[in-house]
Amino acid sequence: AASVLAKTHRDALMERLAKWHPEYGWEVNKGYPTKKHREGIKNFGPTVYHRNSFRLVDTQLSFNF
Repeated sequence: AASVLAKTHRDALMERLAKWHPEYGWEVNKGYPTKKHREGIKNFGPTVYHRNSFRLVDTQLSFNF
């Protein structure tokens, strides 16, 4: 039951954060990094709500063919 309550609380927090910072797409990703969310971090930087324990932007090289 505690995990359900924690997820419900986190989802509500993500909805509020999305209203304050729409550039990150928190209403859709619910705390998981999506392409839009990573682009928001790249373009606007992290907020105080971003977890510093995670790698916020992928630094691995990619090839565009």
